[in-house]
Amino acid sequence: MTELSSSTTGSSTPGSTHGWTGASAILFDLDGVLTPTAIVHERAWQELFDGFLRDVPEAAGYRESDYFDHIDGKPRFDGVRDFLASRSIVLPEGPLDDDPANDTVHGLGNRKNKVFNDIVASGVAPYEGSVRFLEAALARGLKVAVVSSSRNAPAVLNAAGLAHHFPVVVDGVVAAAAGLPGKPSPATYNYAAQLLDLPSEECVVVEDAVSGVQAGNAGTFHSVIGVDRGAGRQTLLNAGATLVVEDLNQLL
Repeated sequence: MTELSSSTTGSSTPGSTHGWTGASAILFDLDGVLTPTAIVHERAWQELFDGFLRDVPEAAGYRESDYFDHIDGKPRFDGVRDFLASRSIVLPEGPLDDDPANDTVHGLGNRKNKVFNDIVASGVAPYEGSVRFLEAALARGLKVAVVSSSRNAPAVLNAAGLAHHFPVVVDGVVAAAAGLPGKPSPATYNYAAQLLDLPSEECVVVEDAVSGVQAGNAGTFHSVIGVDRGAGRQTLLNAGATLVVEDLNQLL
């Protein structure tokens, strides 16, 4: 990852463009970066595990911190596995398309997905500051891509009216088809750079999740911009963010 001067590392100063100066592309995470759907994911995960844990009284109940500690930014079924592991619960995997009513890893993941899609169906309003930053990047001739662990990325982009901006979308479906490990591995971000026909060193990673920032830091990317939507500024810096902002319009 390109080293920046000490005056900009960890900065959240409005107007600072140091995190993307000289880059050729911006690789955006989706939920929590471009759209507020991370909040929808949080609601869906809480609804899922609140219901599931009612039948497992010996396990600690679902806490808000569980989302950031075990789930945020990961492929859906990895999130299920890691949360269950935090409660020392082991379930059968079940088939990938398992019935959402079944208490299996894939059943629970599909149950959460149904809740999420029901909420998103009513429409998604993207973050205004993120749209301004996206438009500025495009105006400067930068290429853009979405790299999301979610299998719902195309549906969310369509619901937010952003799909036409992104010829390259590497989501959970694409990653599975290509045999790519999920975040915190940098594999999906590297794949997006390849699809844009650019070296990773020319691509900026923009992430709000710890696992996503770790993915960017594990690669050889131009920089990793953290967007603090709740994970915590210092937490994102500790995970390897080059700088952290509260909204992407601070980079304009």
